[in-house]
Amino acid sequence: MPARRFFIEGVQHEGALIVIDASDAHKIAHVLRLRAGDAIDAVDSSGTLYRAQLTCVDERVEARLLAAEPGDDTASLQVEIAQALPKGSKMDAIVEKAIELGAAAIRPFRSERTIAREAGAGKLERWRRVARSAAAQCGRRDVPRVEEPIAFTALLDGFAAYDAVLFPWELAERRPLRTTLPPLLARAGRVLAVIGPEGGFAHGEAEAARARGAHLLWLGPRILRTETAALALLAVIEALR
Repeated sequence: MPARRFFIEGVQHEGALIVIDASDAHKIAHVLRLRAGDAIDAVDSSGTLYRAQLTCVDERVEARLLAAEPGDDTASLQVEIAQALPKGSKMDAIVEKAIELGAAAIRPFRSERTIAREAGAGKLERWRRVARSAAAQCGRRDVPRVEEPIAFTALLDGFAAYDAVLFPWELAERRPLRTTLPPLLARAGRVLAVIGPEGGFAHGEAEAARARGAHLLWLGPRILRTETAALALLAVIEALR
């Protein structure tokens, strides 16, 4: 029951009595209106999923961890999204939907044509709250990390850490994803998908990415908005996988 899934700190064990933190406690008591004796799911810092029973729903919320559930939903292919900072609140939706579609991490960055204002600590904390909520809602056992925004040049320096870097660009060779993606993903464990800003990547940026080993991809005949591109690519990867 994803709506009743909550993330708890530390590595836990069966039988442990846990205290639910303030925001989740509010959701349990005032949104879901659960009571002592009701069941929830709890995921600890190791990704272990426990069935749990609420023991106290009052000024504080407590639960007893019952049996650990077998299995692990960690995929062998980890796809991280590097997203150029968009305007307004678009990043909230990108974080939420990318995590629902299986993104392993979100890496915001600033590119030549980025027009969004600098993202402060408040925005970063909000994106992390969105990530946590999305992971719980869609039934994940992990909360994908949302990193601090970096410059495009710093992003380039990290390309070598990935088995494949996917770089959608409207001026890439016009070859369909069903042809280009399978060989790139066949033996990949860790993949980075780099999504440009509202104005697209500059030619120099695309060439710099190619020089660092990125694969320039064509997403099709329609130009996708920055808040759509990552989601479309993640959906195609999931379908191919």
